[in-house]
Amino acid sequence: MTESSSNALTDALALEAGANAYLAFWSGLTPLTLDRLDTVVADEIHFKDPFNDVVGREAFRAVLAHMFEKTKNPSTTIVHWGWGGPDLVMVRWRFSADVPILGKWVVEGMSDIRLGADGRVVSHMDHYDAAEQLYARLPGLGGLLGLIRRRMSAGVRPGGTVG
Repeated sequence: MTESSSNALTDALALEAGANAYLAFWSGLTPLTLDRLDTVVADEIHFKDPFNDVVGREAFRAVLAHMFEKTKNPSTTIVHWGWGGPDLVMVRWRFSADVPILGKWVVEGMSDIRLGADGRVVSHMDHYDAAEQLYARLPGLGGLLGLIRRRMSAGVRPGGTVG
């Protein structure tokens, strides 16, 4: 094995270990495990979801702490993940929590997670439909969004029937 291929293997193993550590962090995230954030994300991580867009580990920690303050029993289940590139992990996940006004809230989405050379996360971008999975469940707003959705729909039902 050449030195170049040995370095490439070492780099790939660091990325694989980093991806596994980060996904395990999310799967077991509690207020007590939040202190492990330093080991799995870079100092200047960029985190973005439909409600937050922050840069820096402490800002990201504040977003997660806020989640624990505003919800009860939050948990994330990793449904599937795979490589989208040499340093890019694509993750399908399910988040659930008890939320005031909504009750039990379940969101399904995807994330693209970019890893640095040391295996720590430098970018985490969440993608999910906040209109369908959150706003439509809010009293008042949900009815309005349902009306808009019906008016904009082509009226084709699953199976291809029109109605």
